[in-house]
Amino acid sequence: MMTNLFSIFDPLSSIMPIQLNWLSSLLLFIFTPLLYWLLPNRSLLLMIMILKFLKNEMNNLLNNNSFKGIPLFFITIFFMILFNNLLGLFPYIFTSSTHLLFNLSFSLPIWISLMFYGWLQKTQNMFIHLIPNGTPPILMPFMVLIETISNIIRPGTLAVRLTANMIAGHLLVTLLSQNGMMIPSLFLMFLIVVEFLLLTLELMVSFIQSYVFTILSILYTSEIH
Repeated sequence: MMTNLFSIFDPLSSIMPIQLNWLSSLLLFIFTPLLYWLLPNRSLLLMIMILKFLKNEMNNLLNNNSFKGIPLFFITIFFMILFNNLLGLFPYIFTSSTHLLFNLSFSLPIWISLMFYGWLQKTQNMFIHLIPNGTPPILMPFMVLIETISNIIRPGTLAVRLTANMIAGHLLVTLLSQNGMMIPSLFLMFLIVVEFLLLTLELMVSFIQSYVFTILSILYTSEIH
């Protein structure tokens, strides 16, 4: 039994006192060899279906010609986050997406890039977004303040949302699995069924959180046009 429940989120390696567990994100290059892209198989067909779905969703949200190549960029972000989420479902593999630092490394550069581009190239549109249509003149200063704050905290909310959802599921699975040796054998089968349902839920959460992160990033991008 672990002495500290949060030790499953510790990036330090148990072999050496350095943060080697972050290298789990590089396992992508092991699980996707070159032949994976050449041989027709069910995994490739599933990925093509996901790619088509994401591309259609992103094109509908962007709906302009100013950001050519943006769907390819965000699809890459989606699969990178999804891959790290799914890795955490395997035993003894560190889940990078449960750390705020890892998630901020995606959301913060995206937000900074959008802000630089928007305020330098689309300054008038950026000012327009600060005041919604139909706002009374007396409320305009407050709306500017509220919209500015909501804009500043966007990268943090993206990262915190992903981090919190991934941590919550992993903690619940770990808590239940720790009780396996202490409960009577009569309830052991029930615990196994519950663990299987939780892992199924975590599998769905891995896809959903990757999708939510990507779609929200696309929505923030579509505001700058």
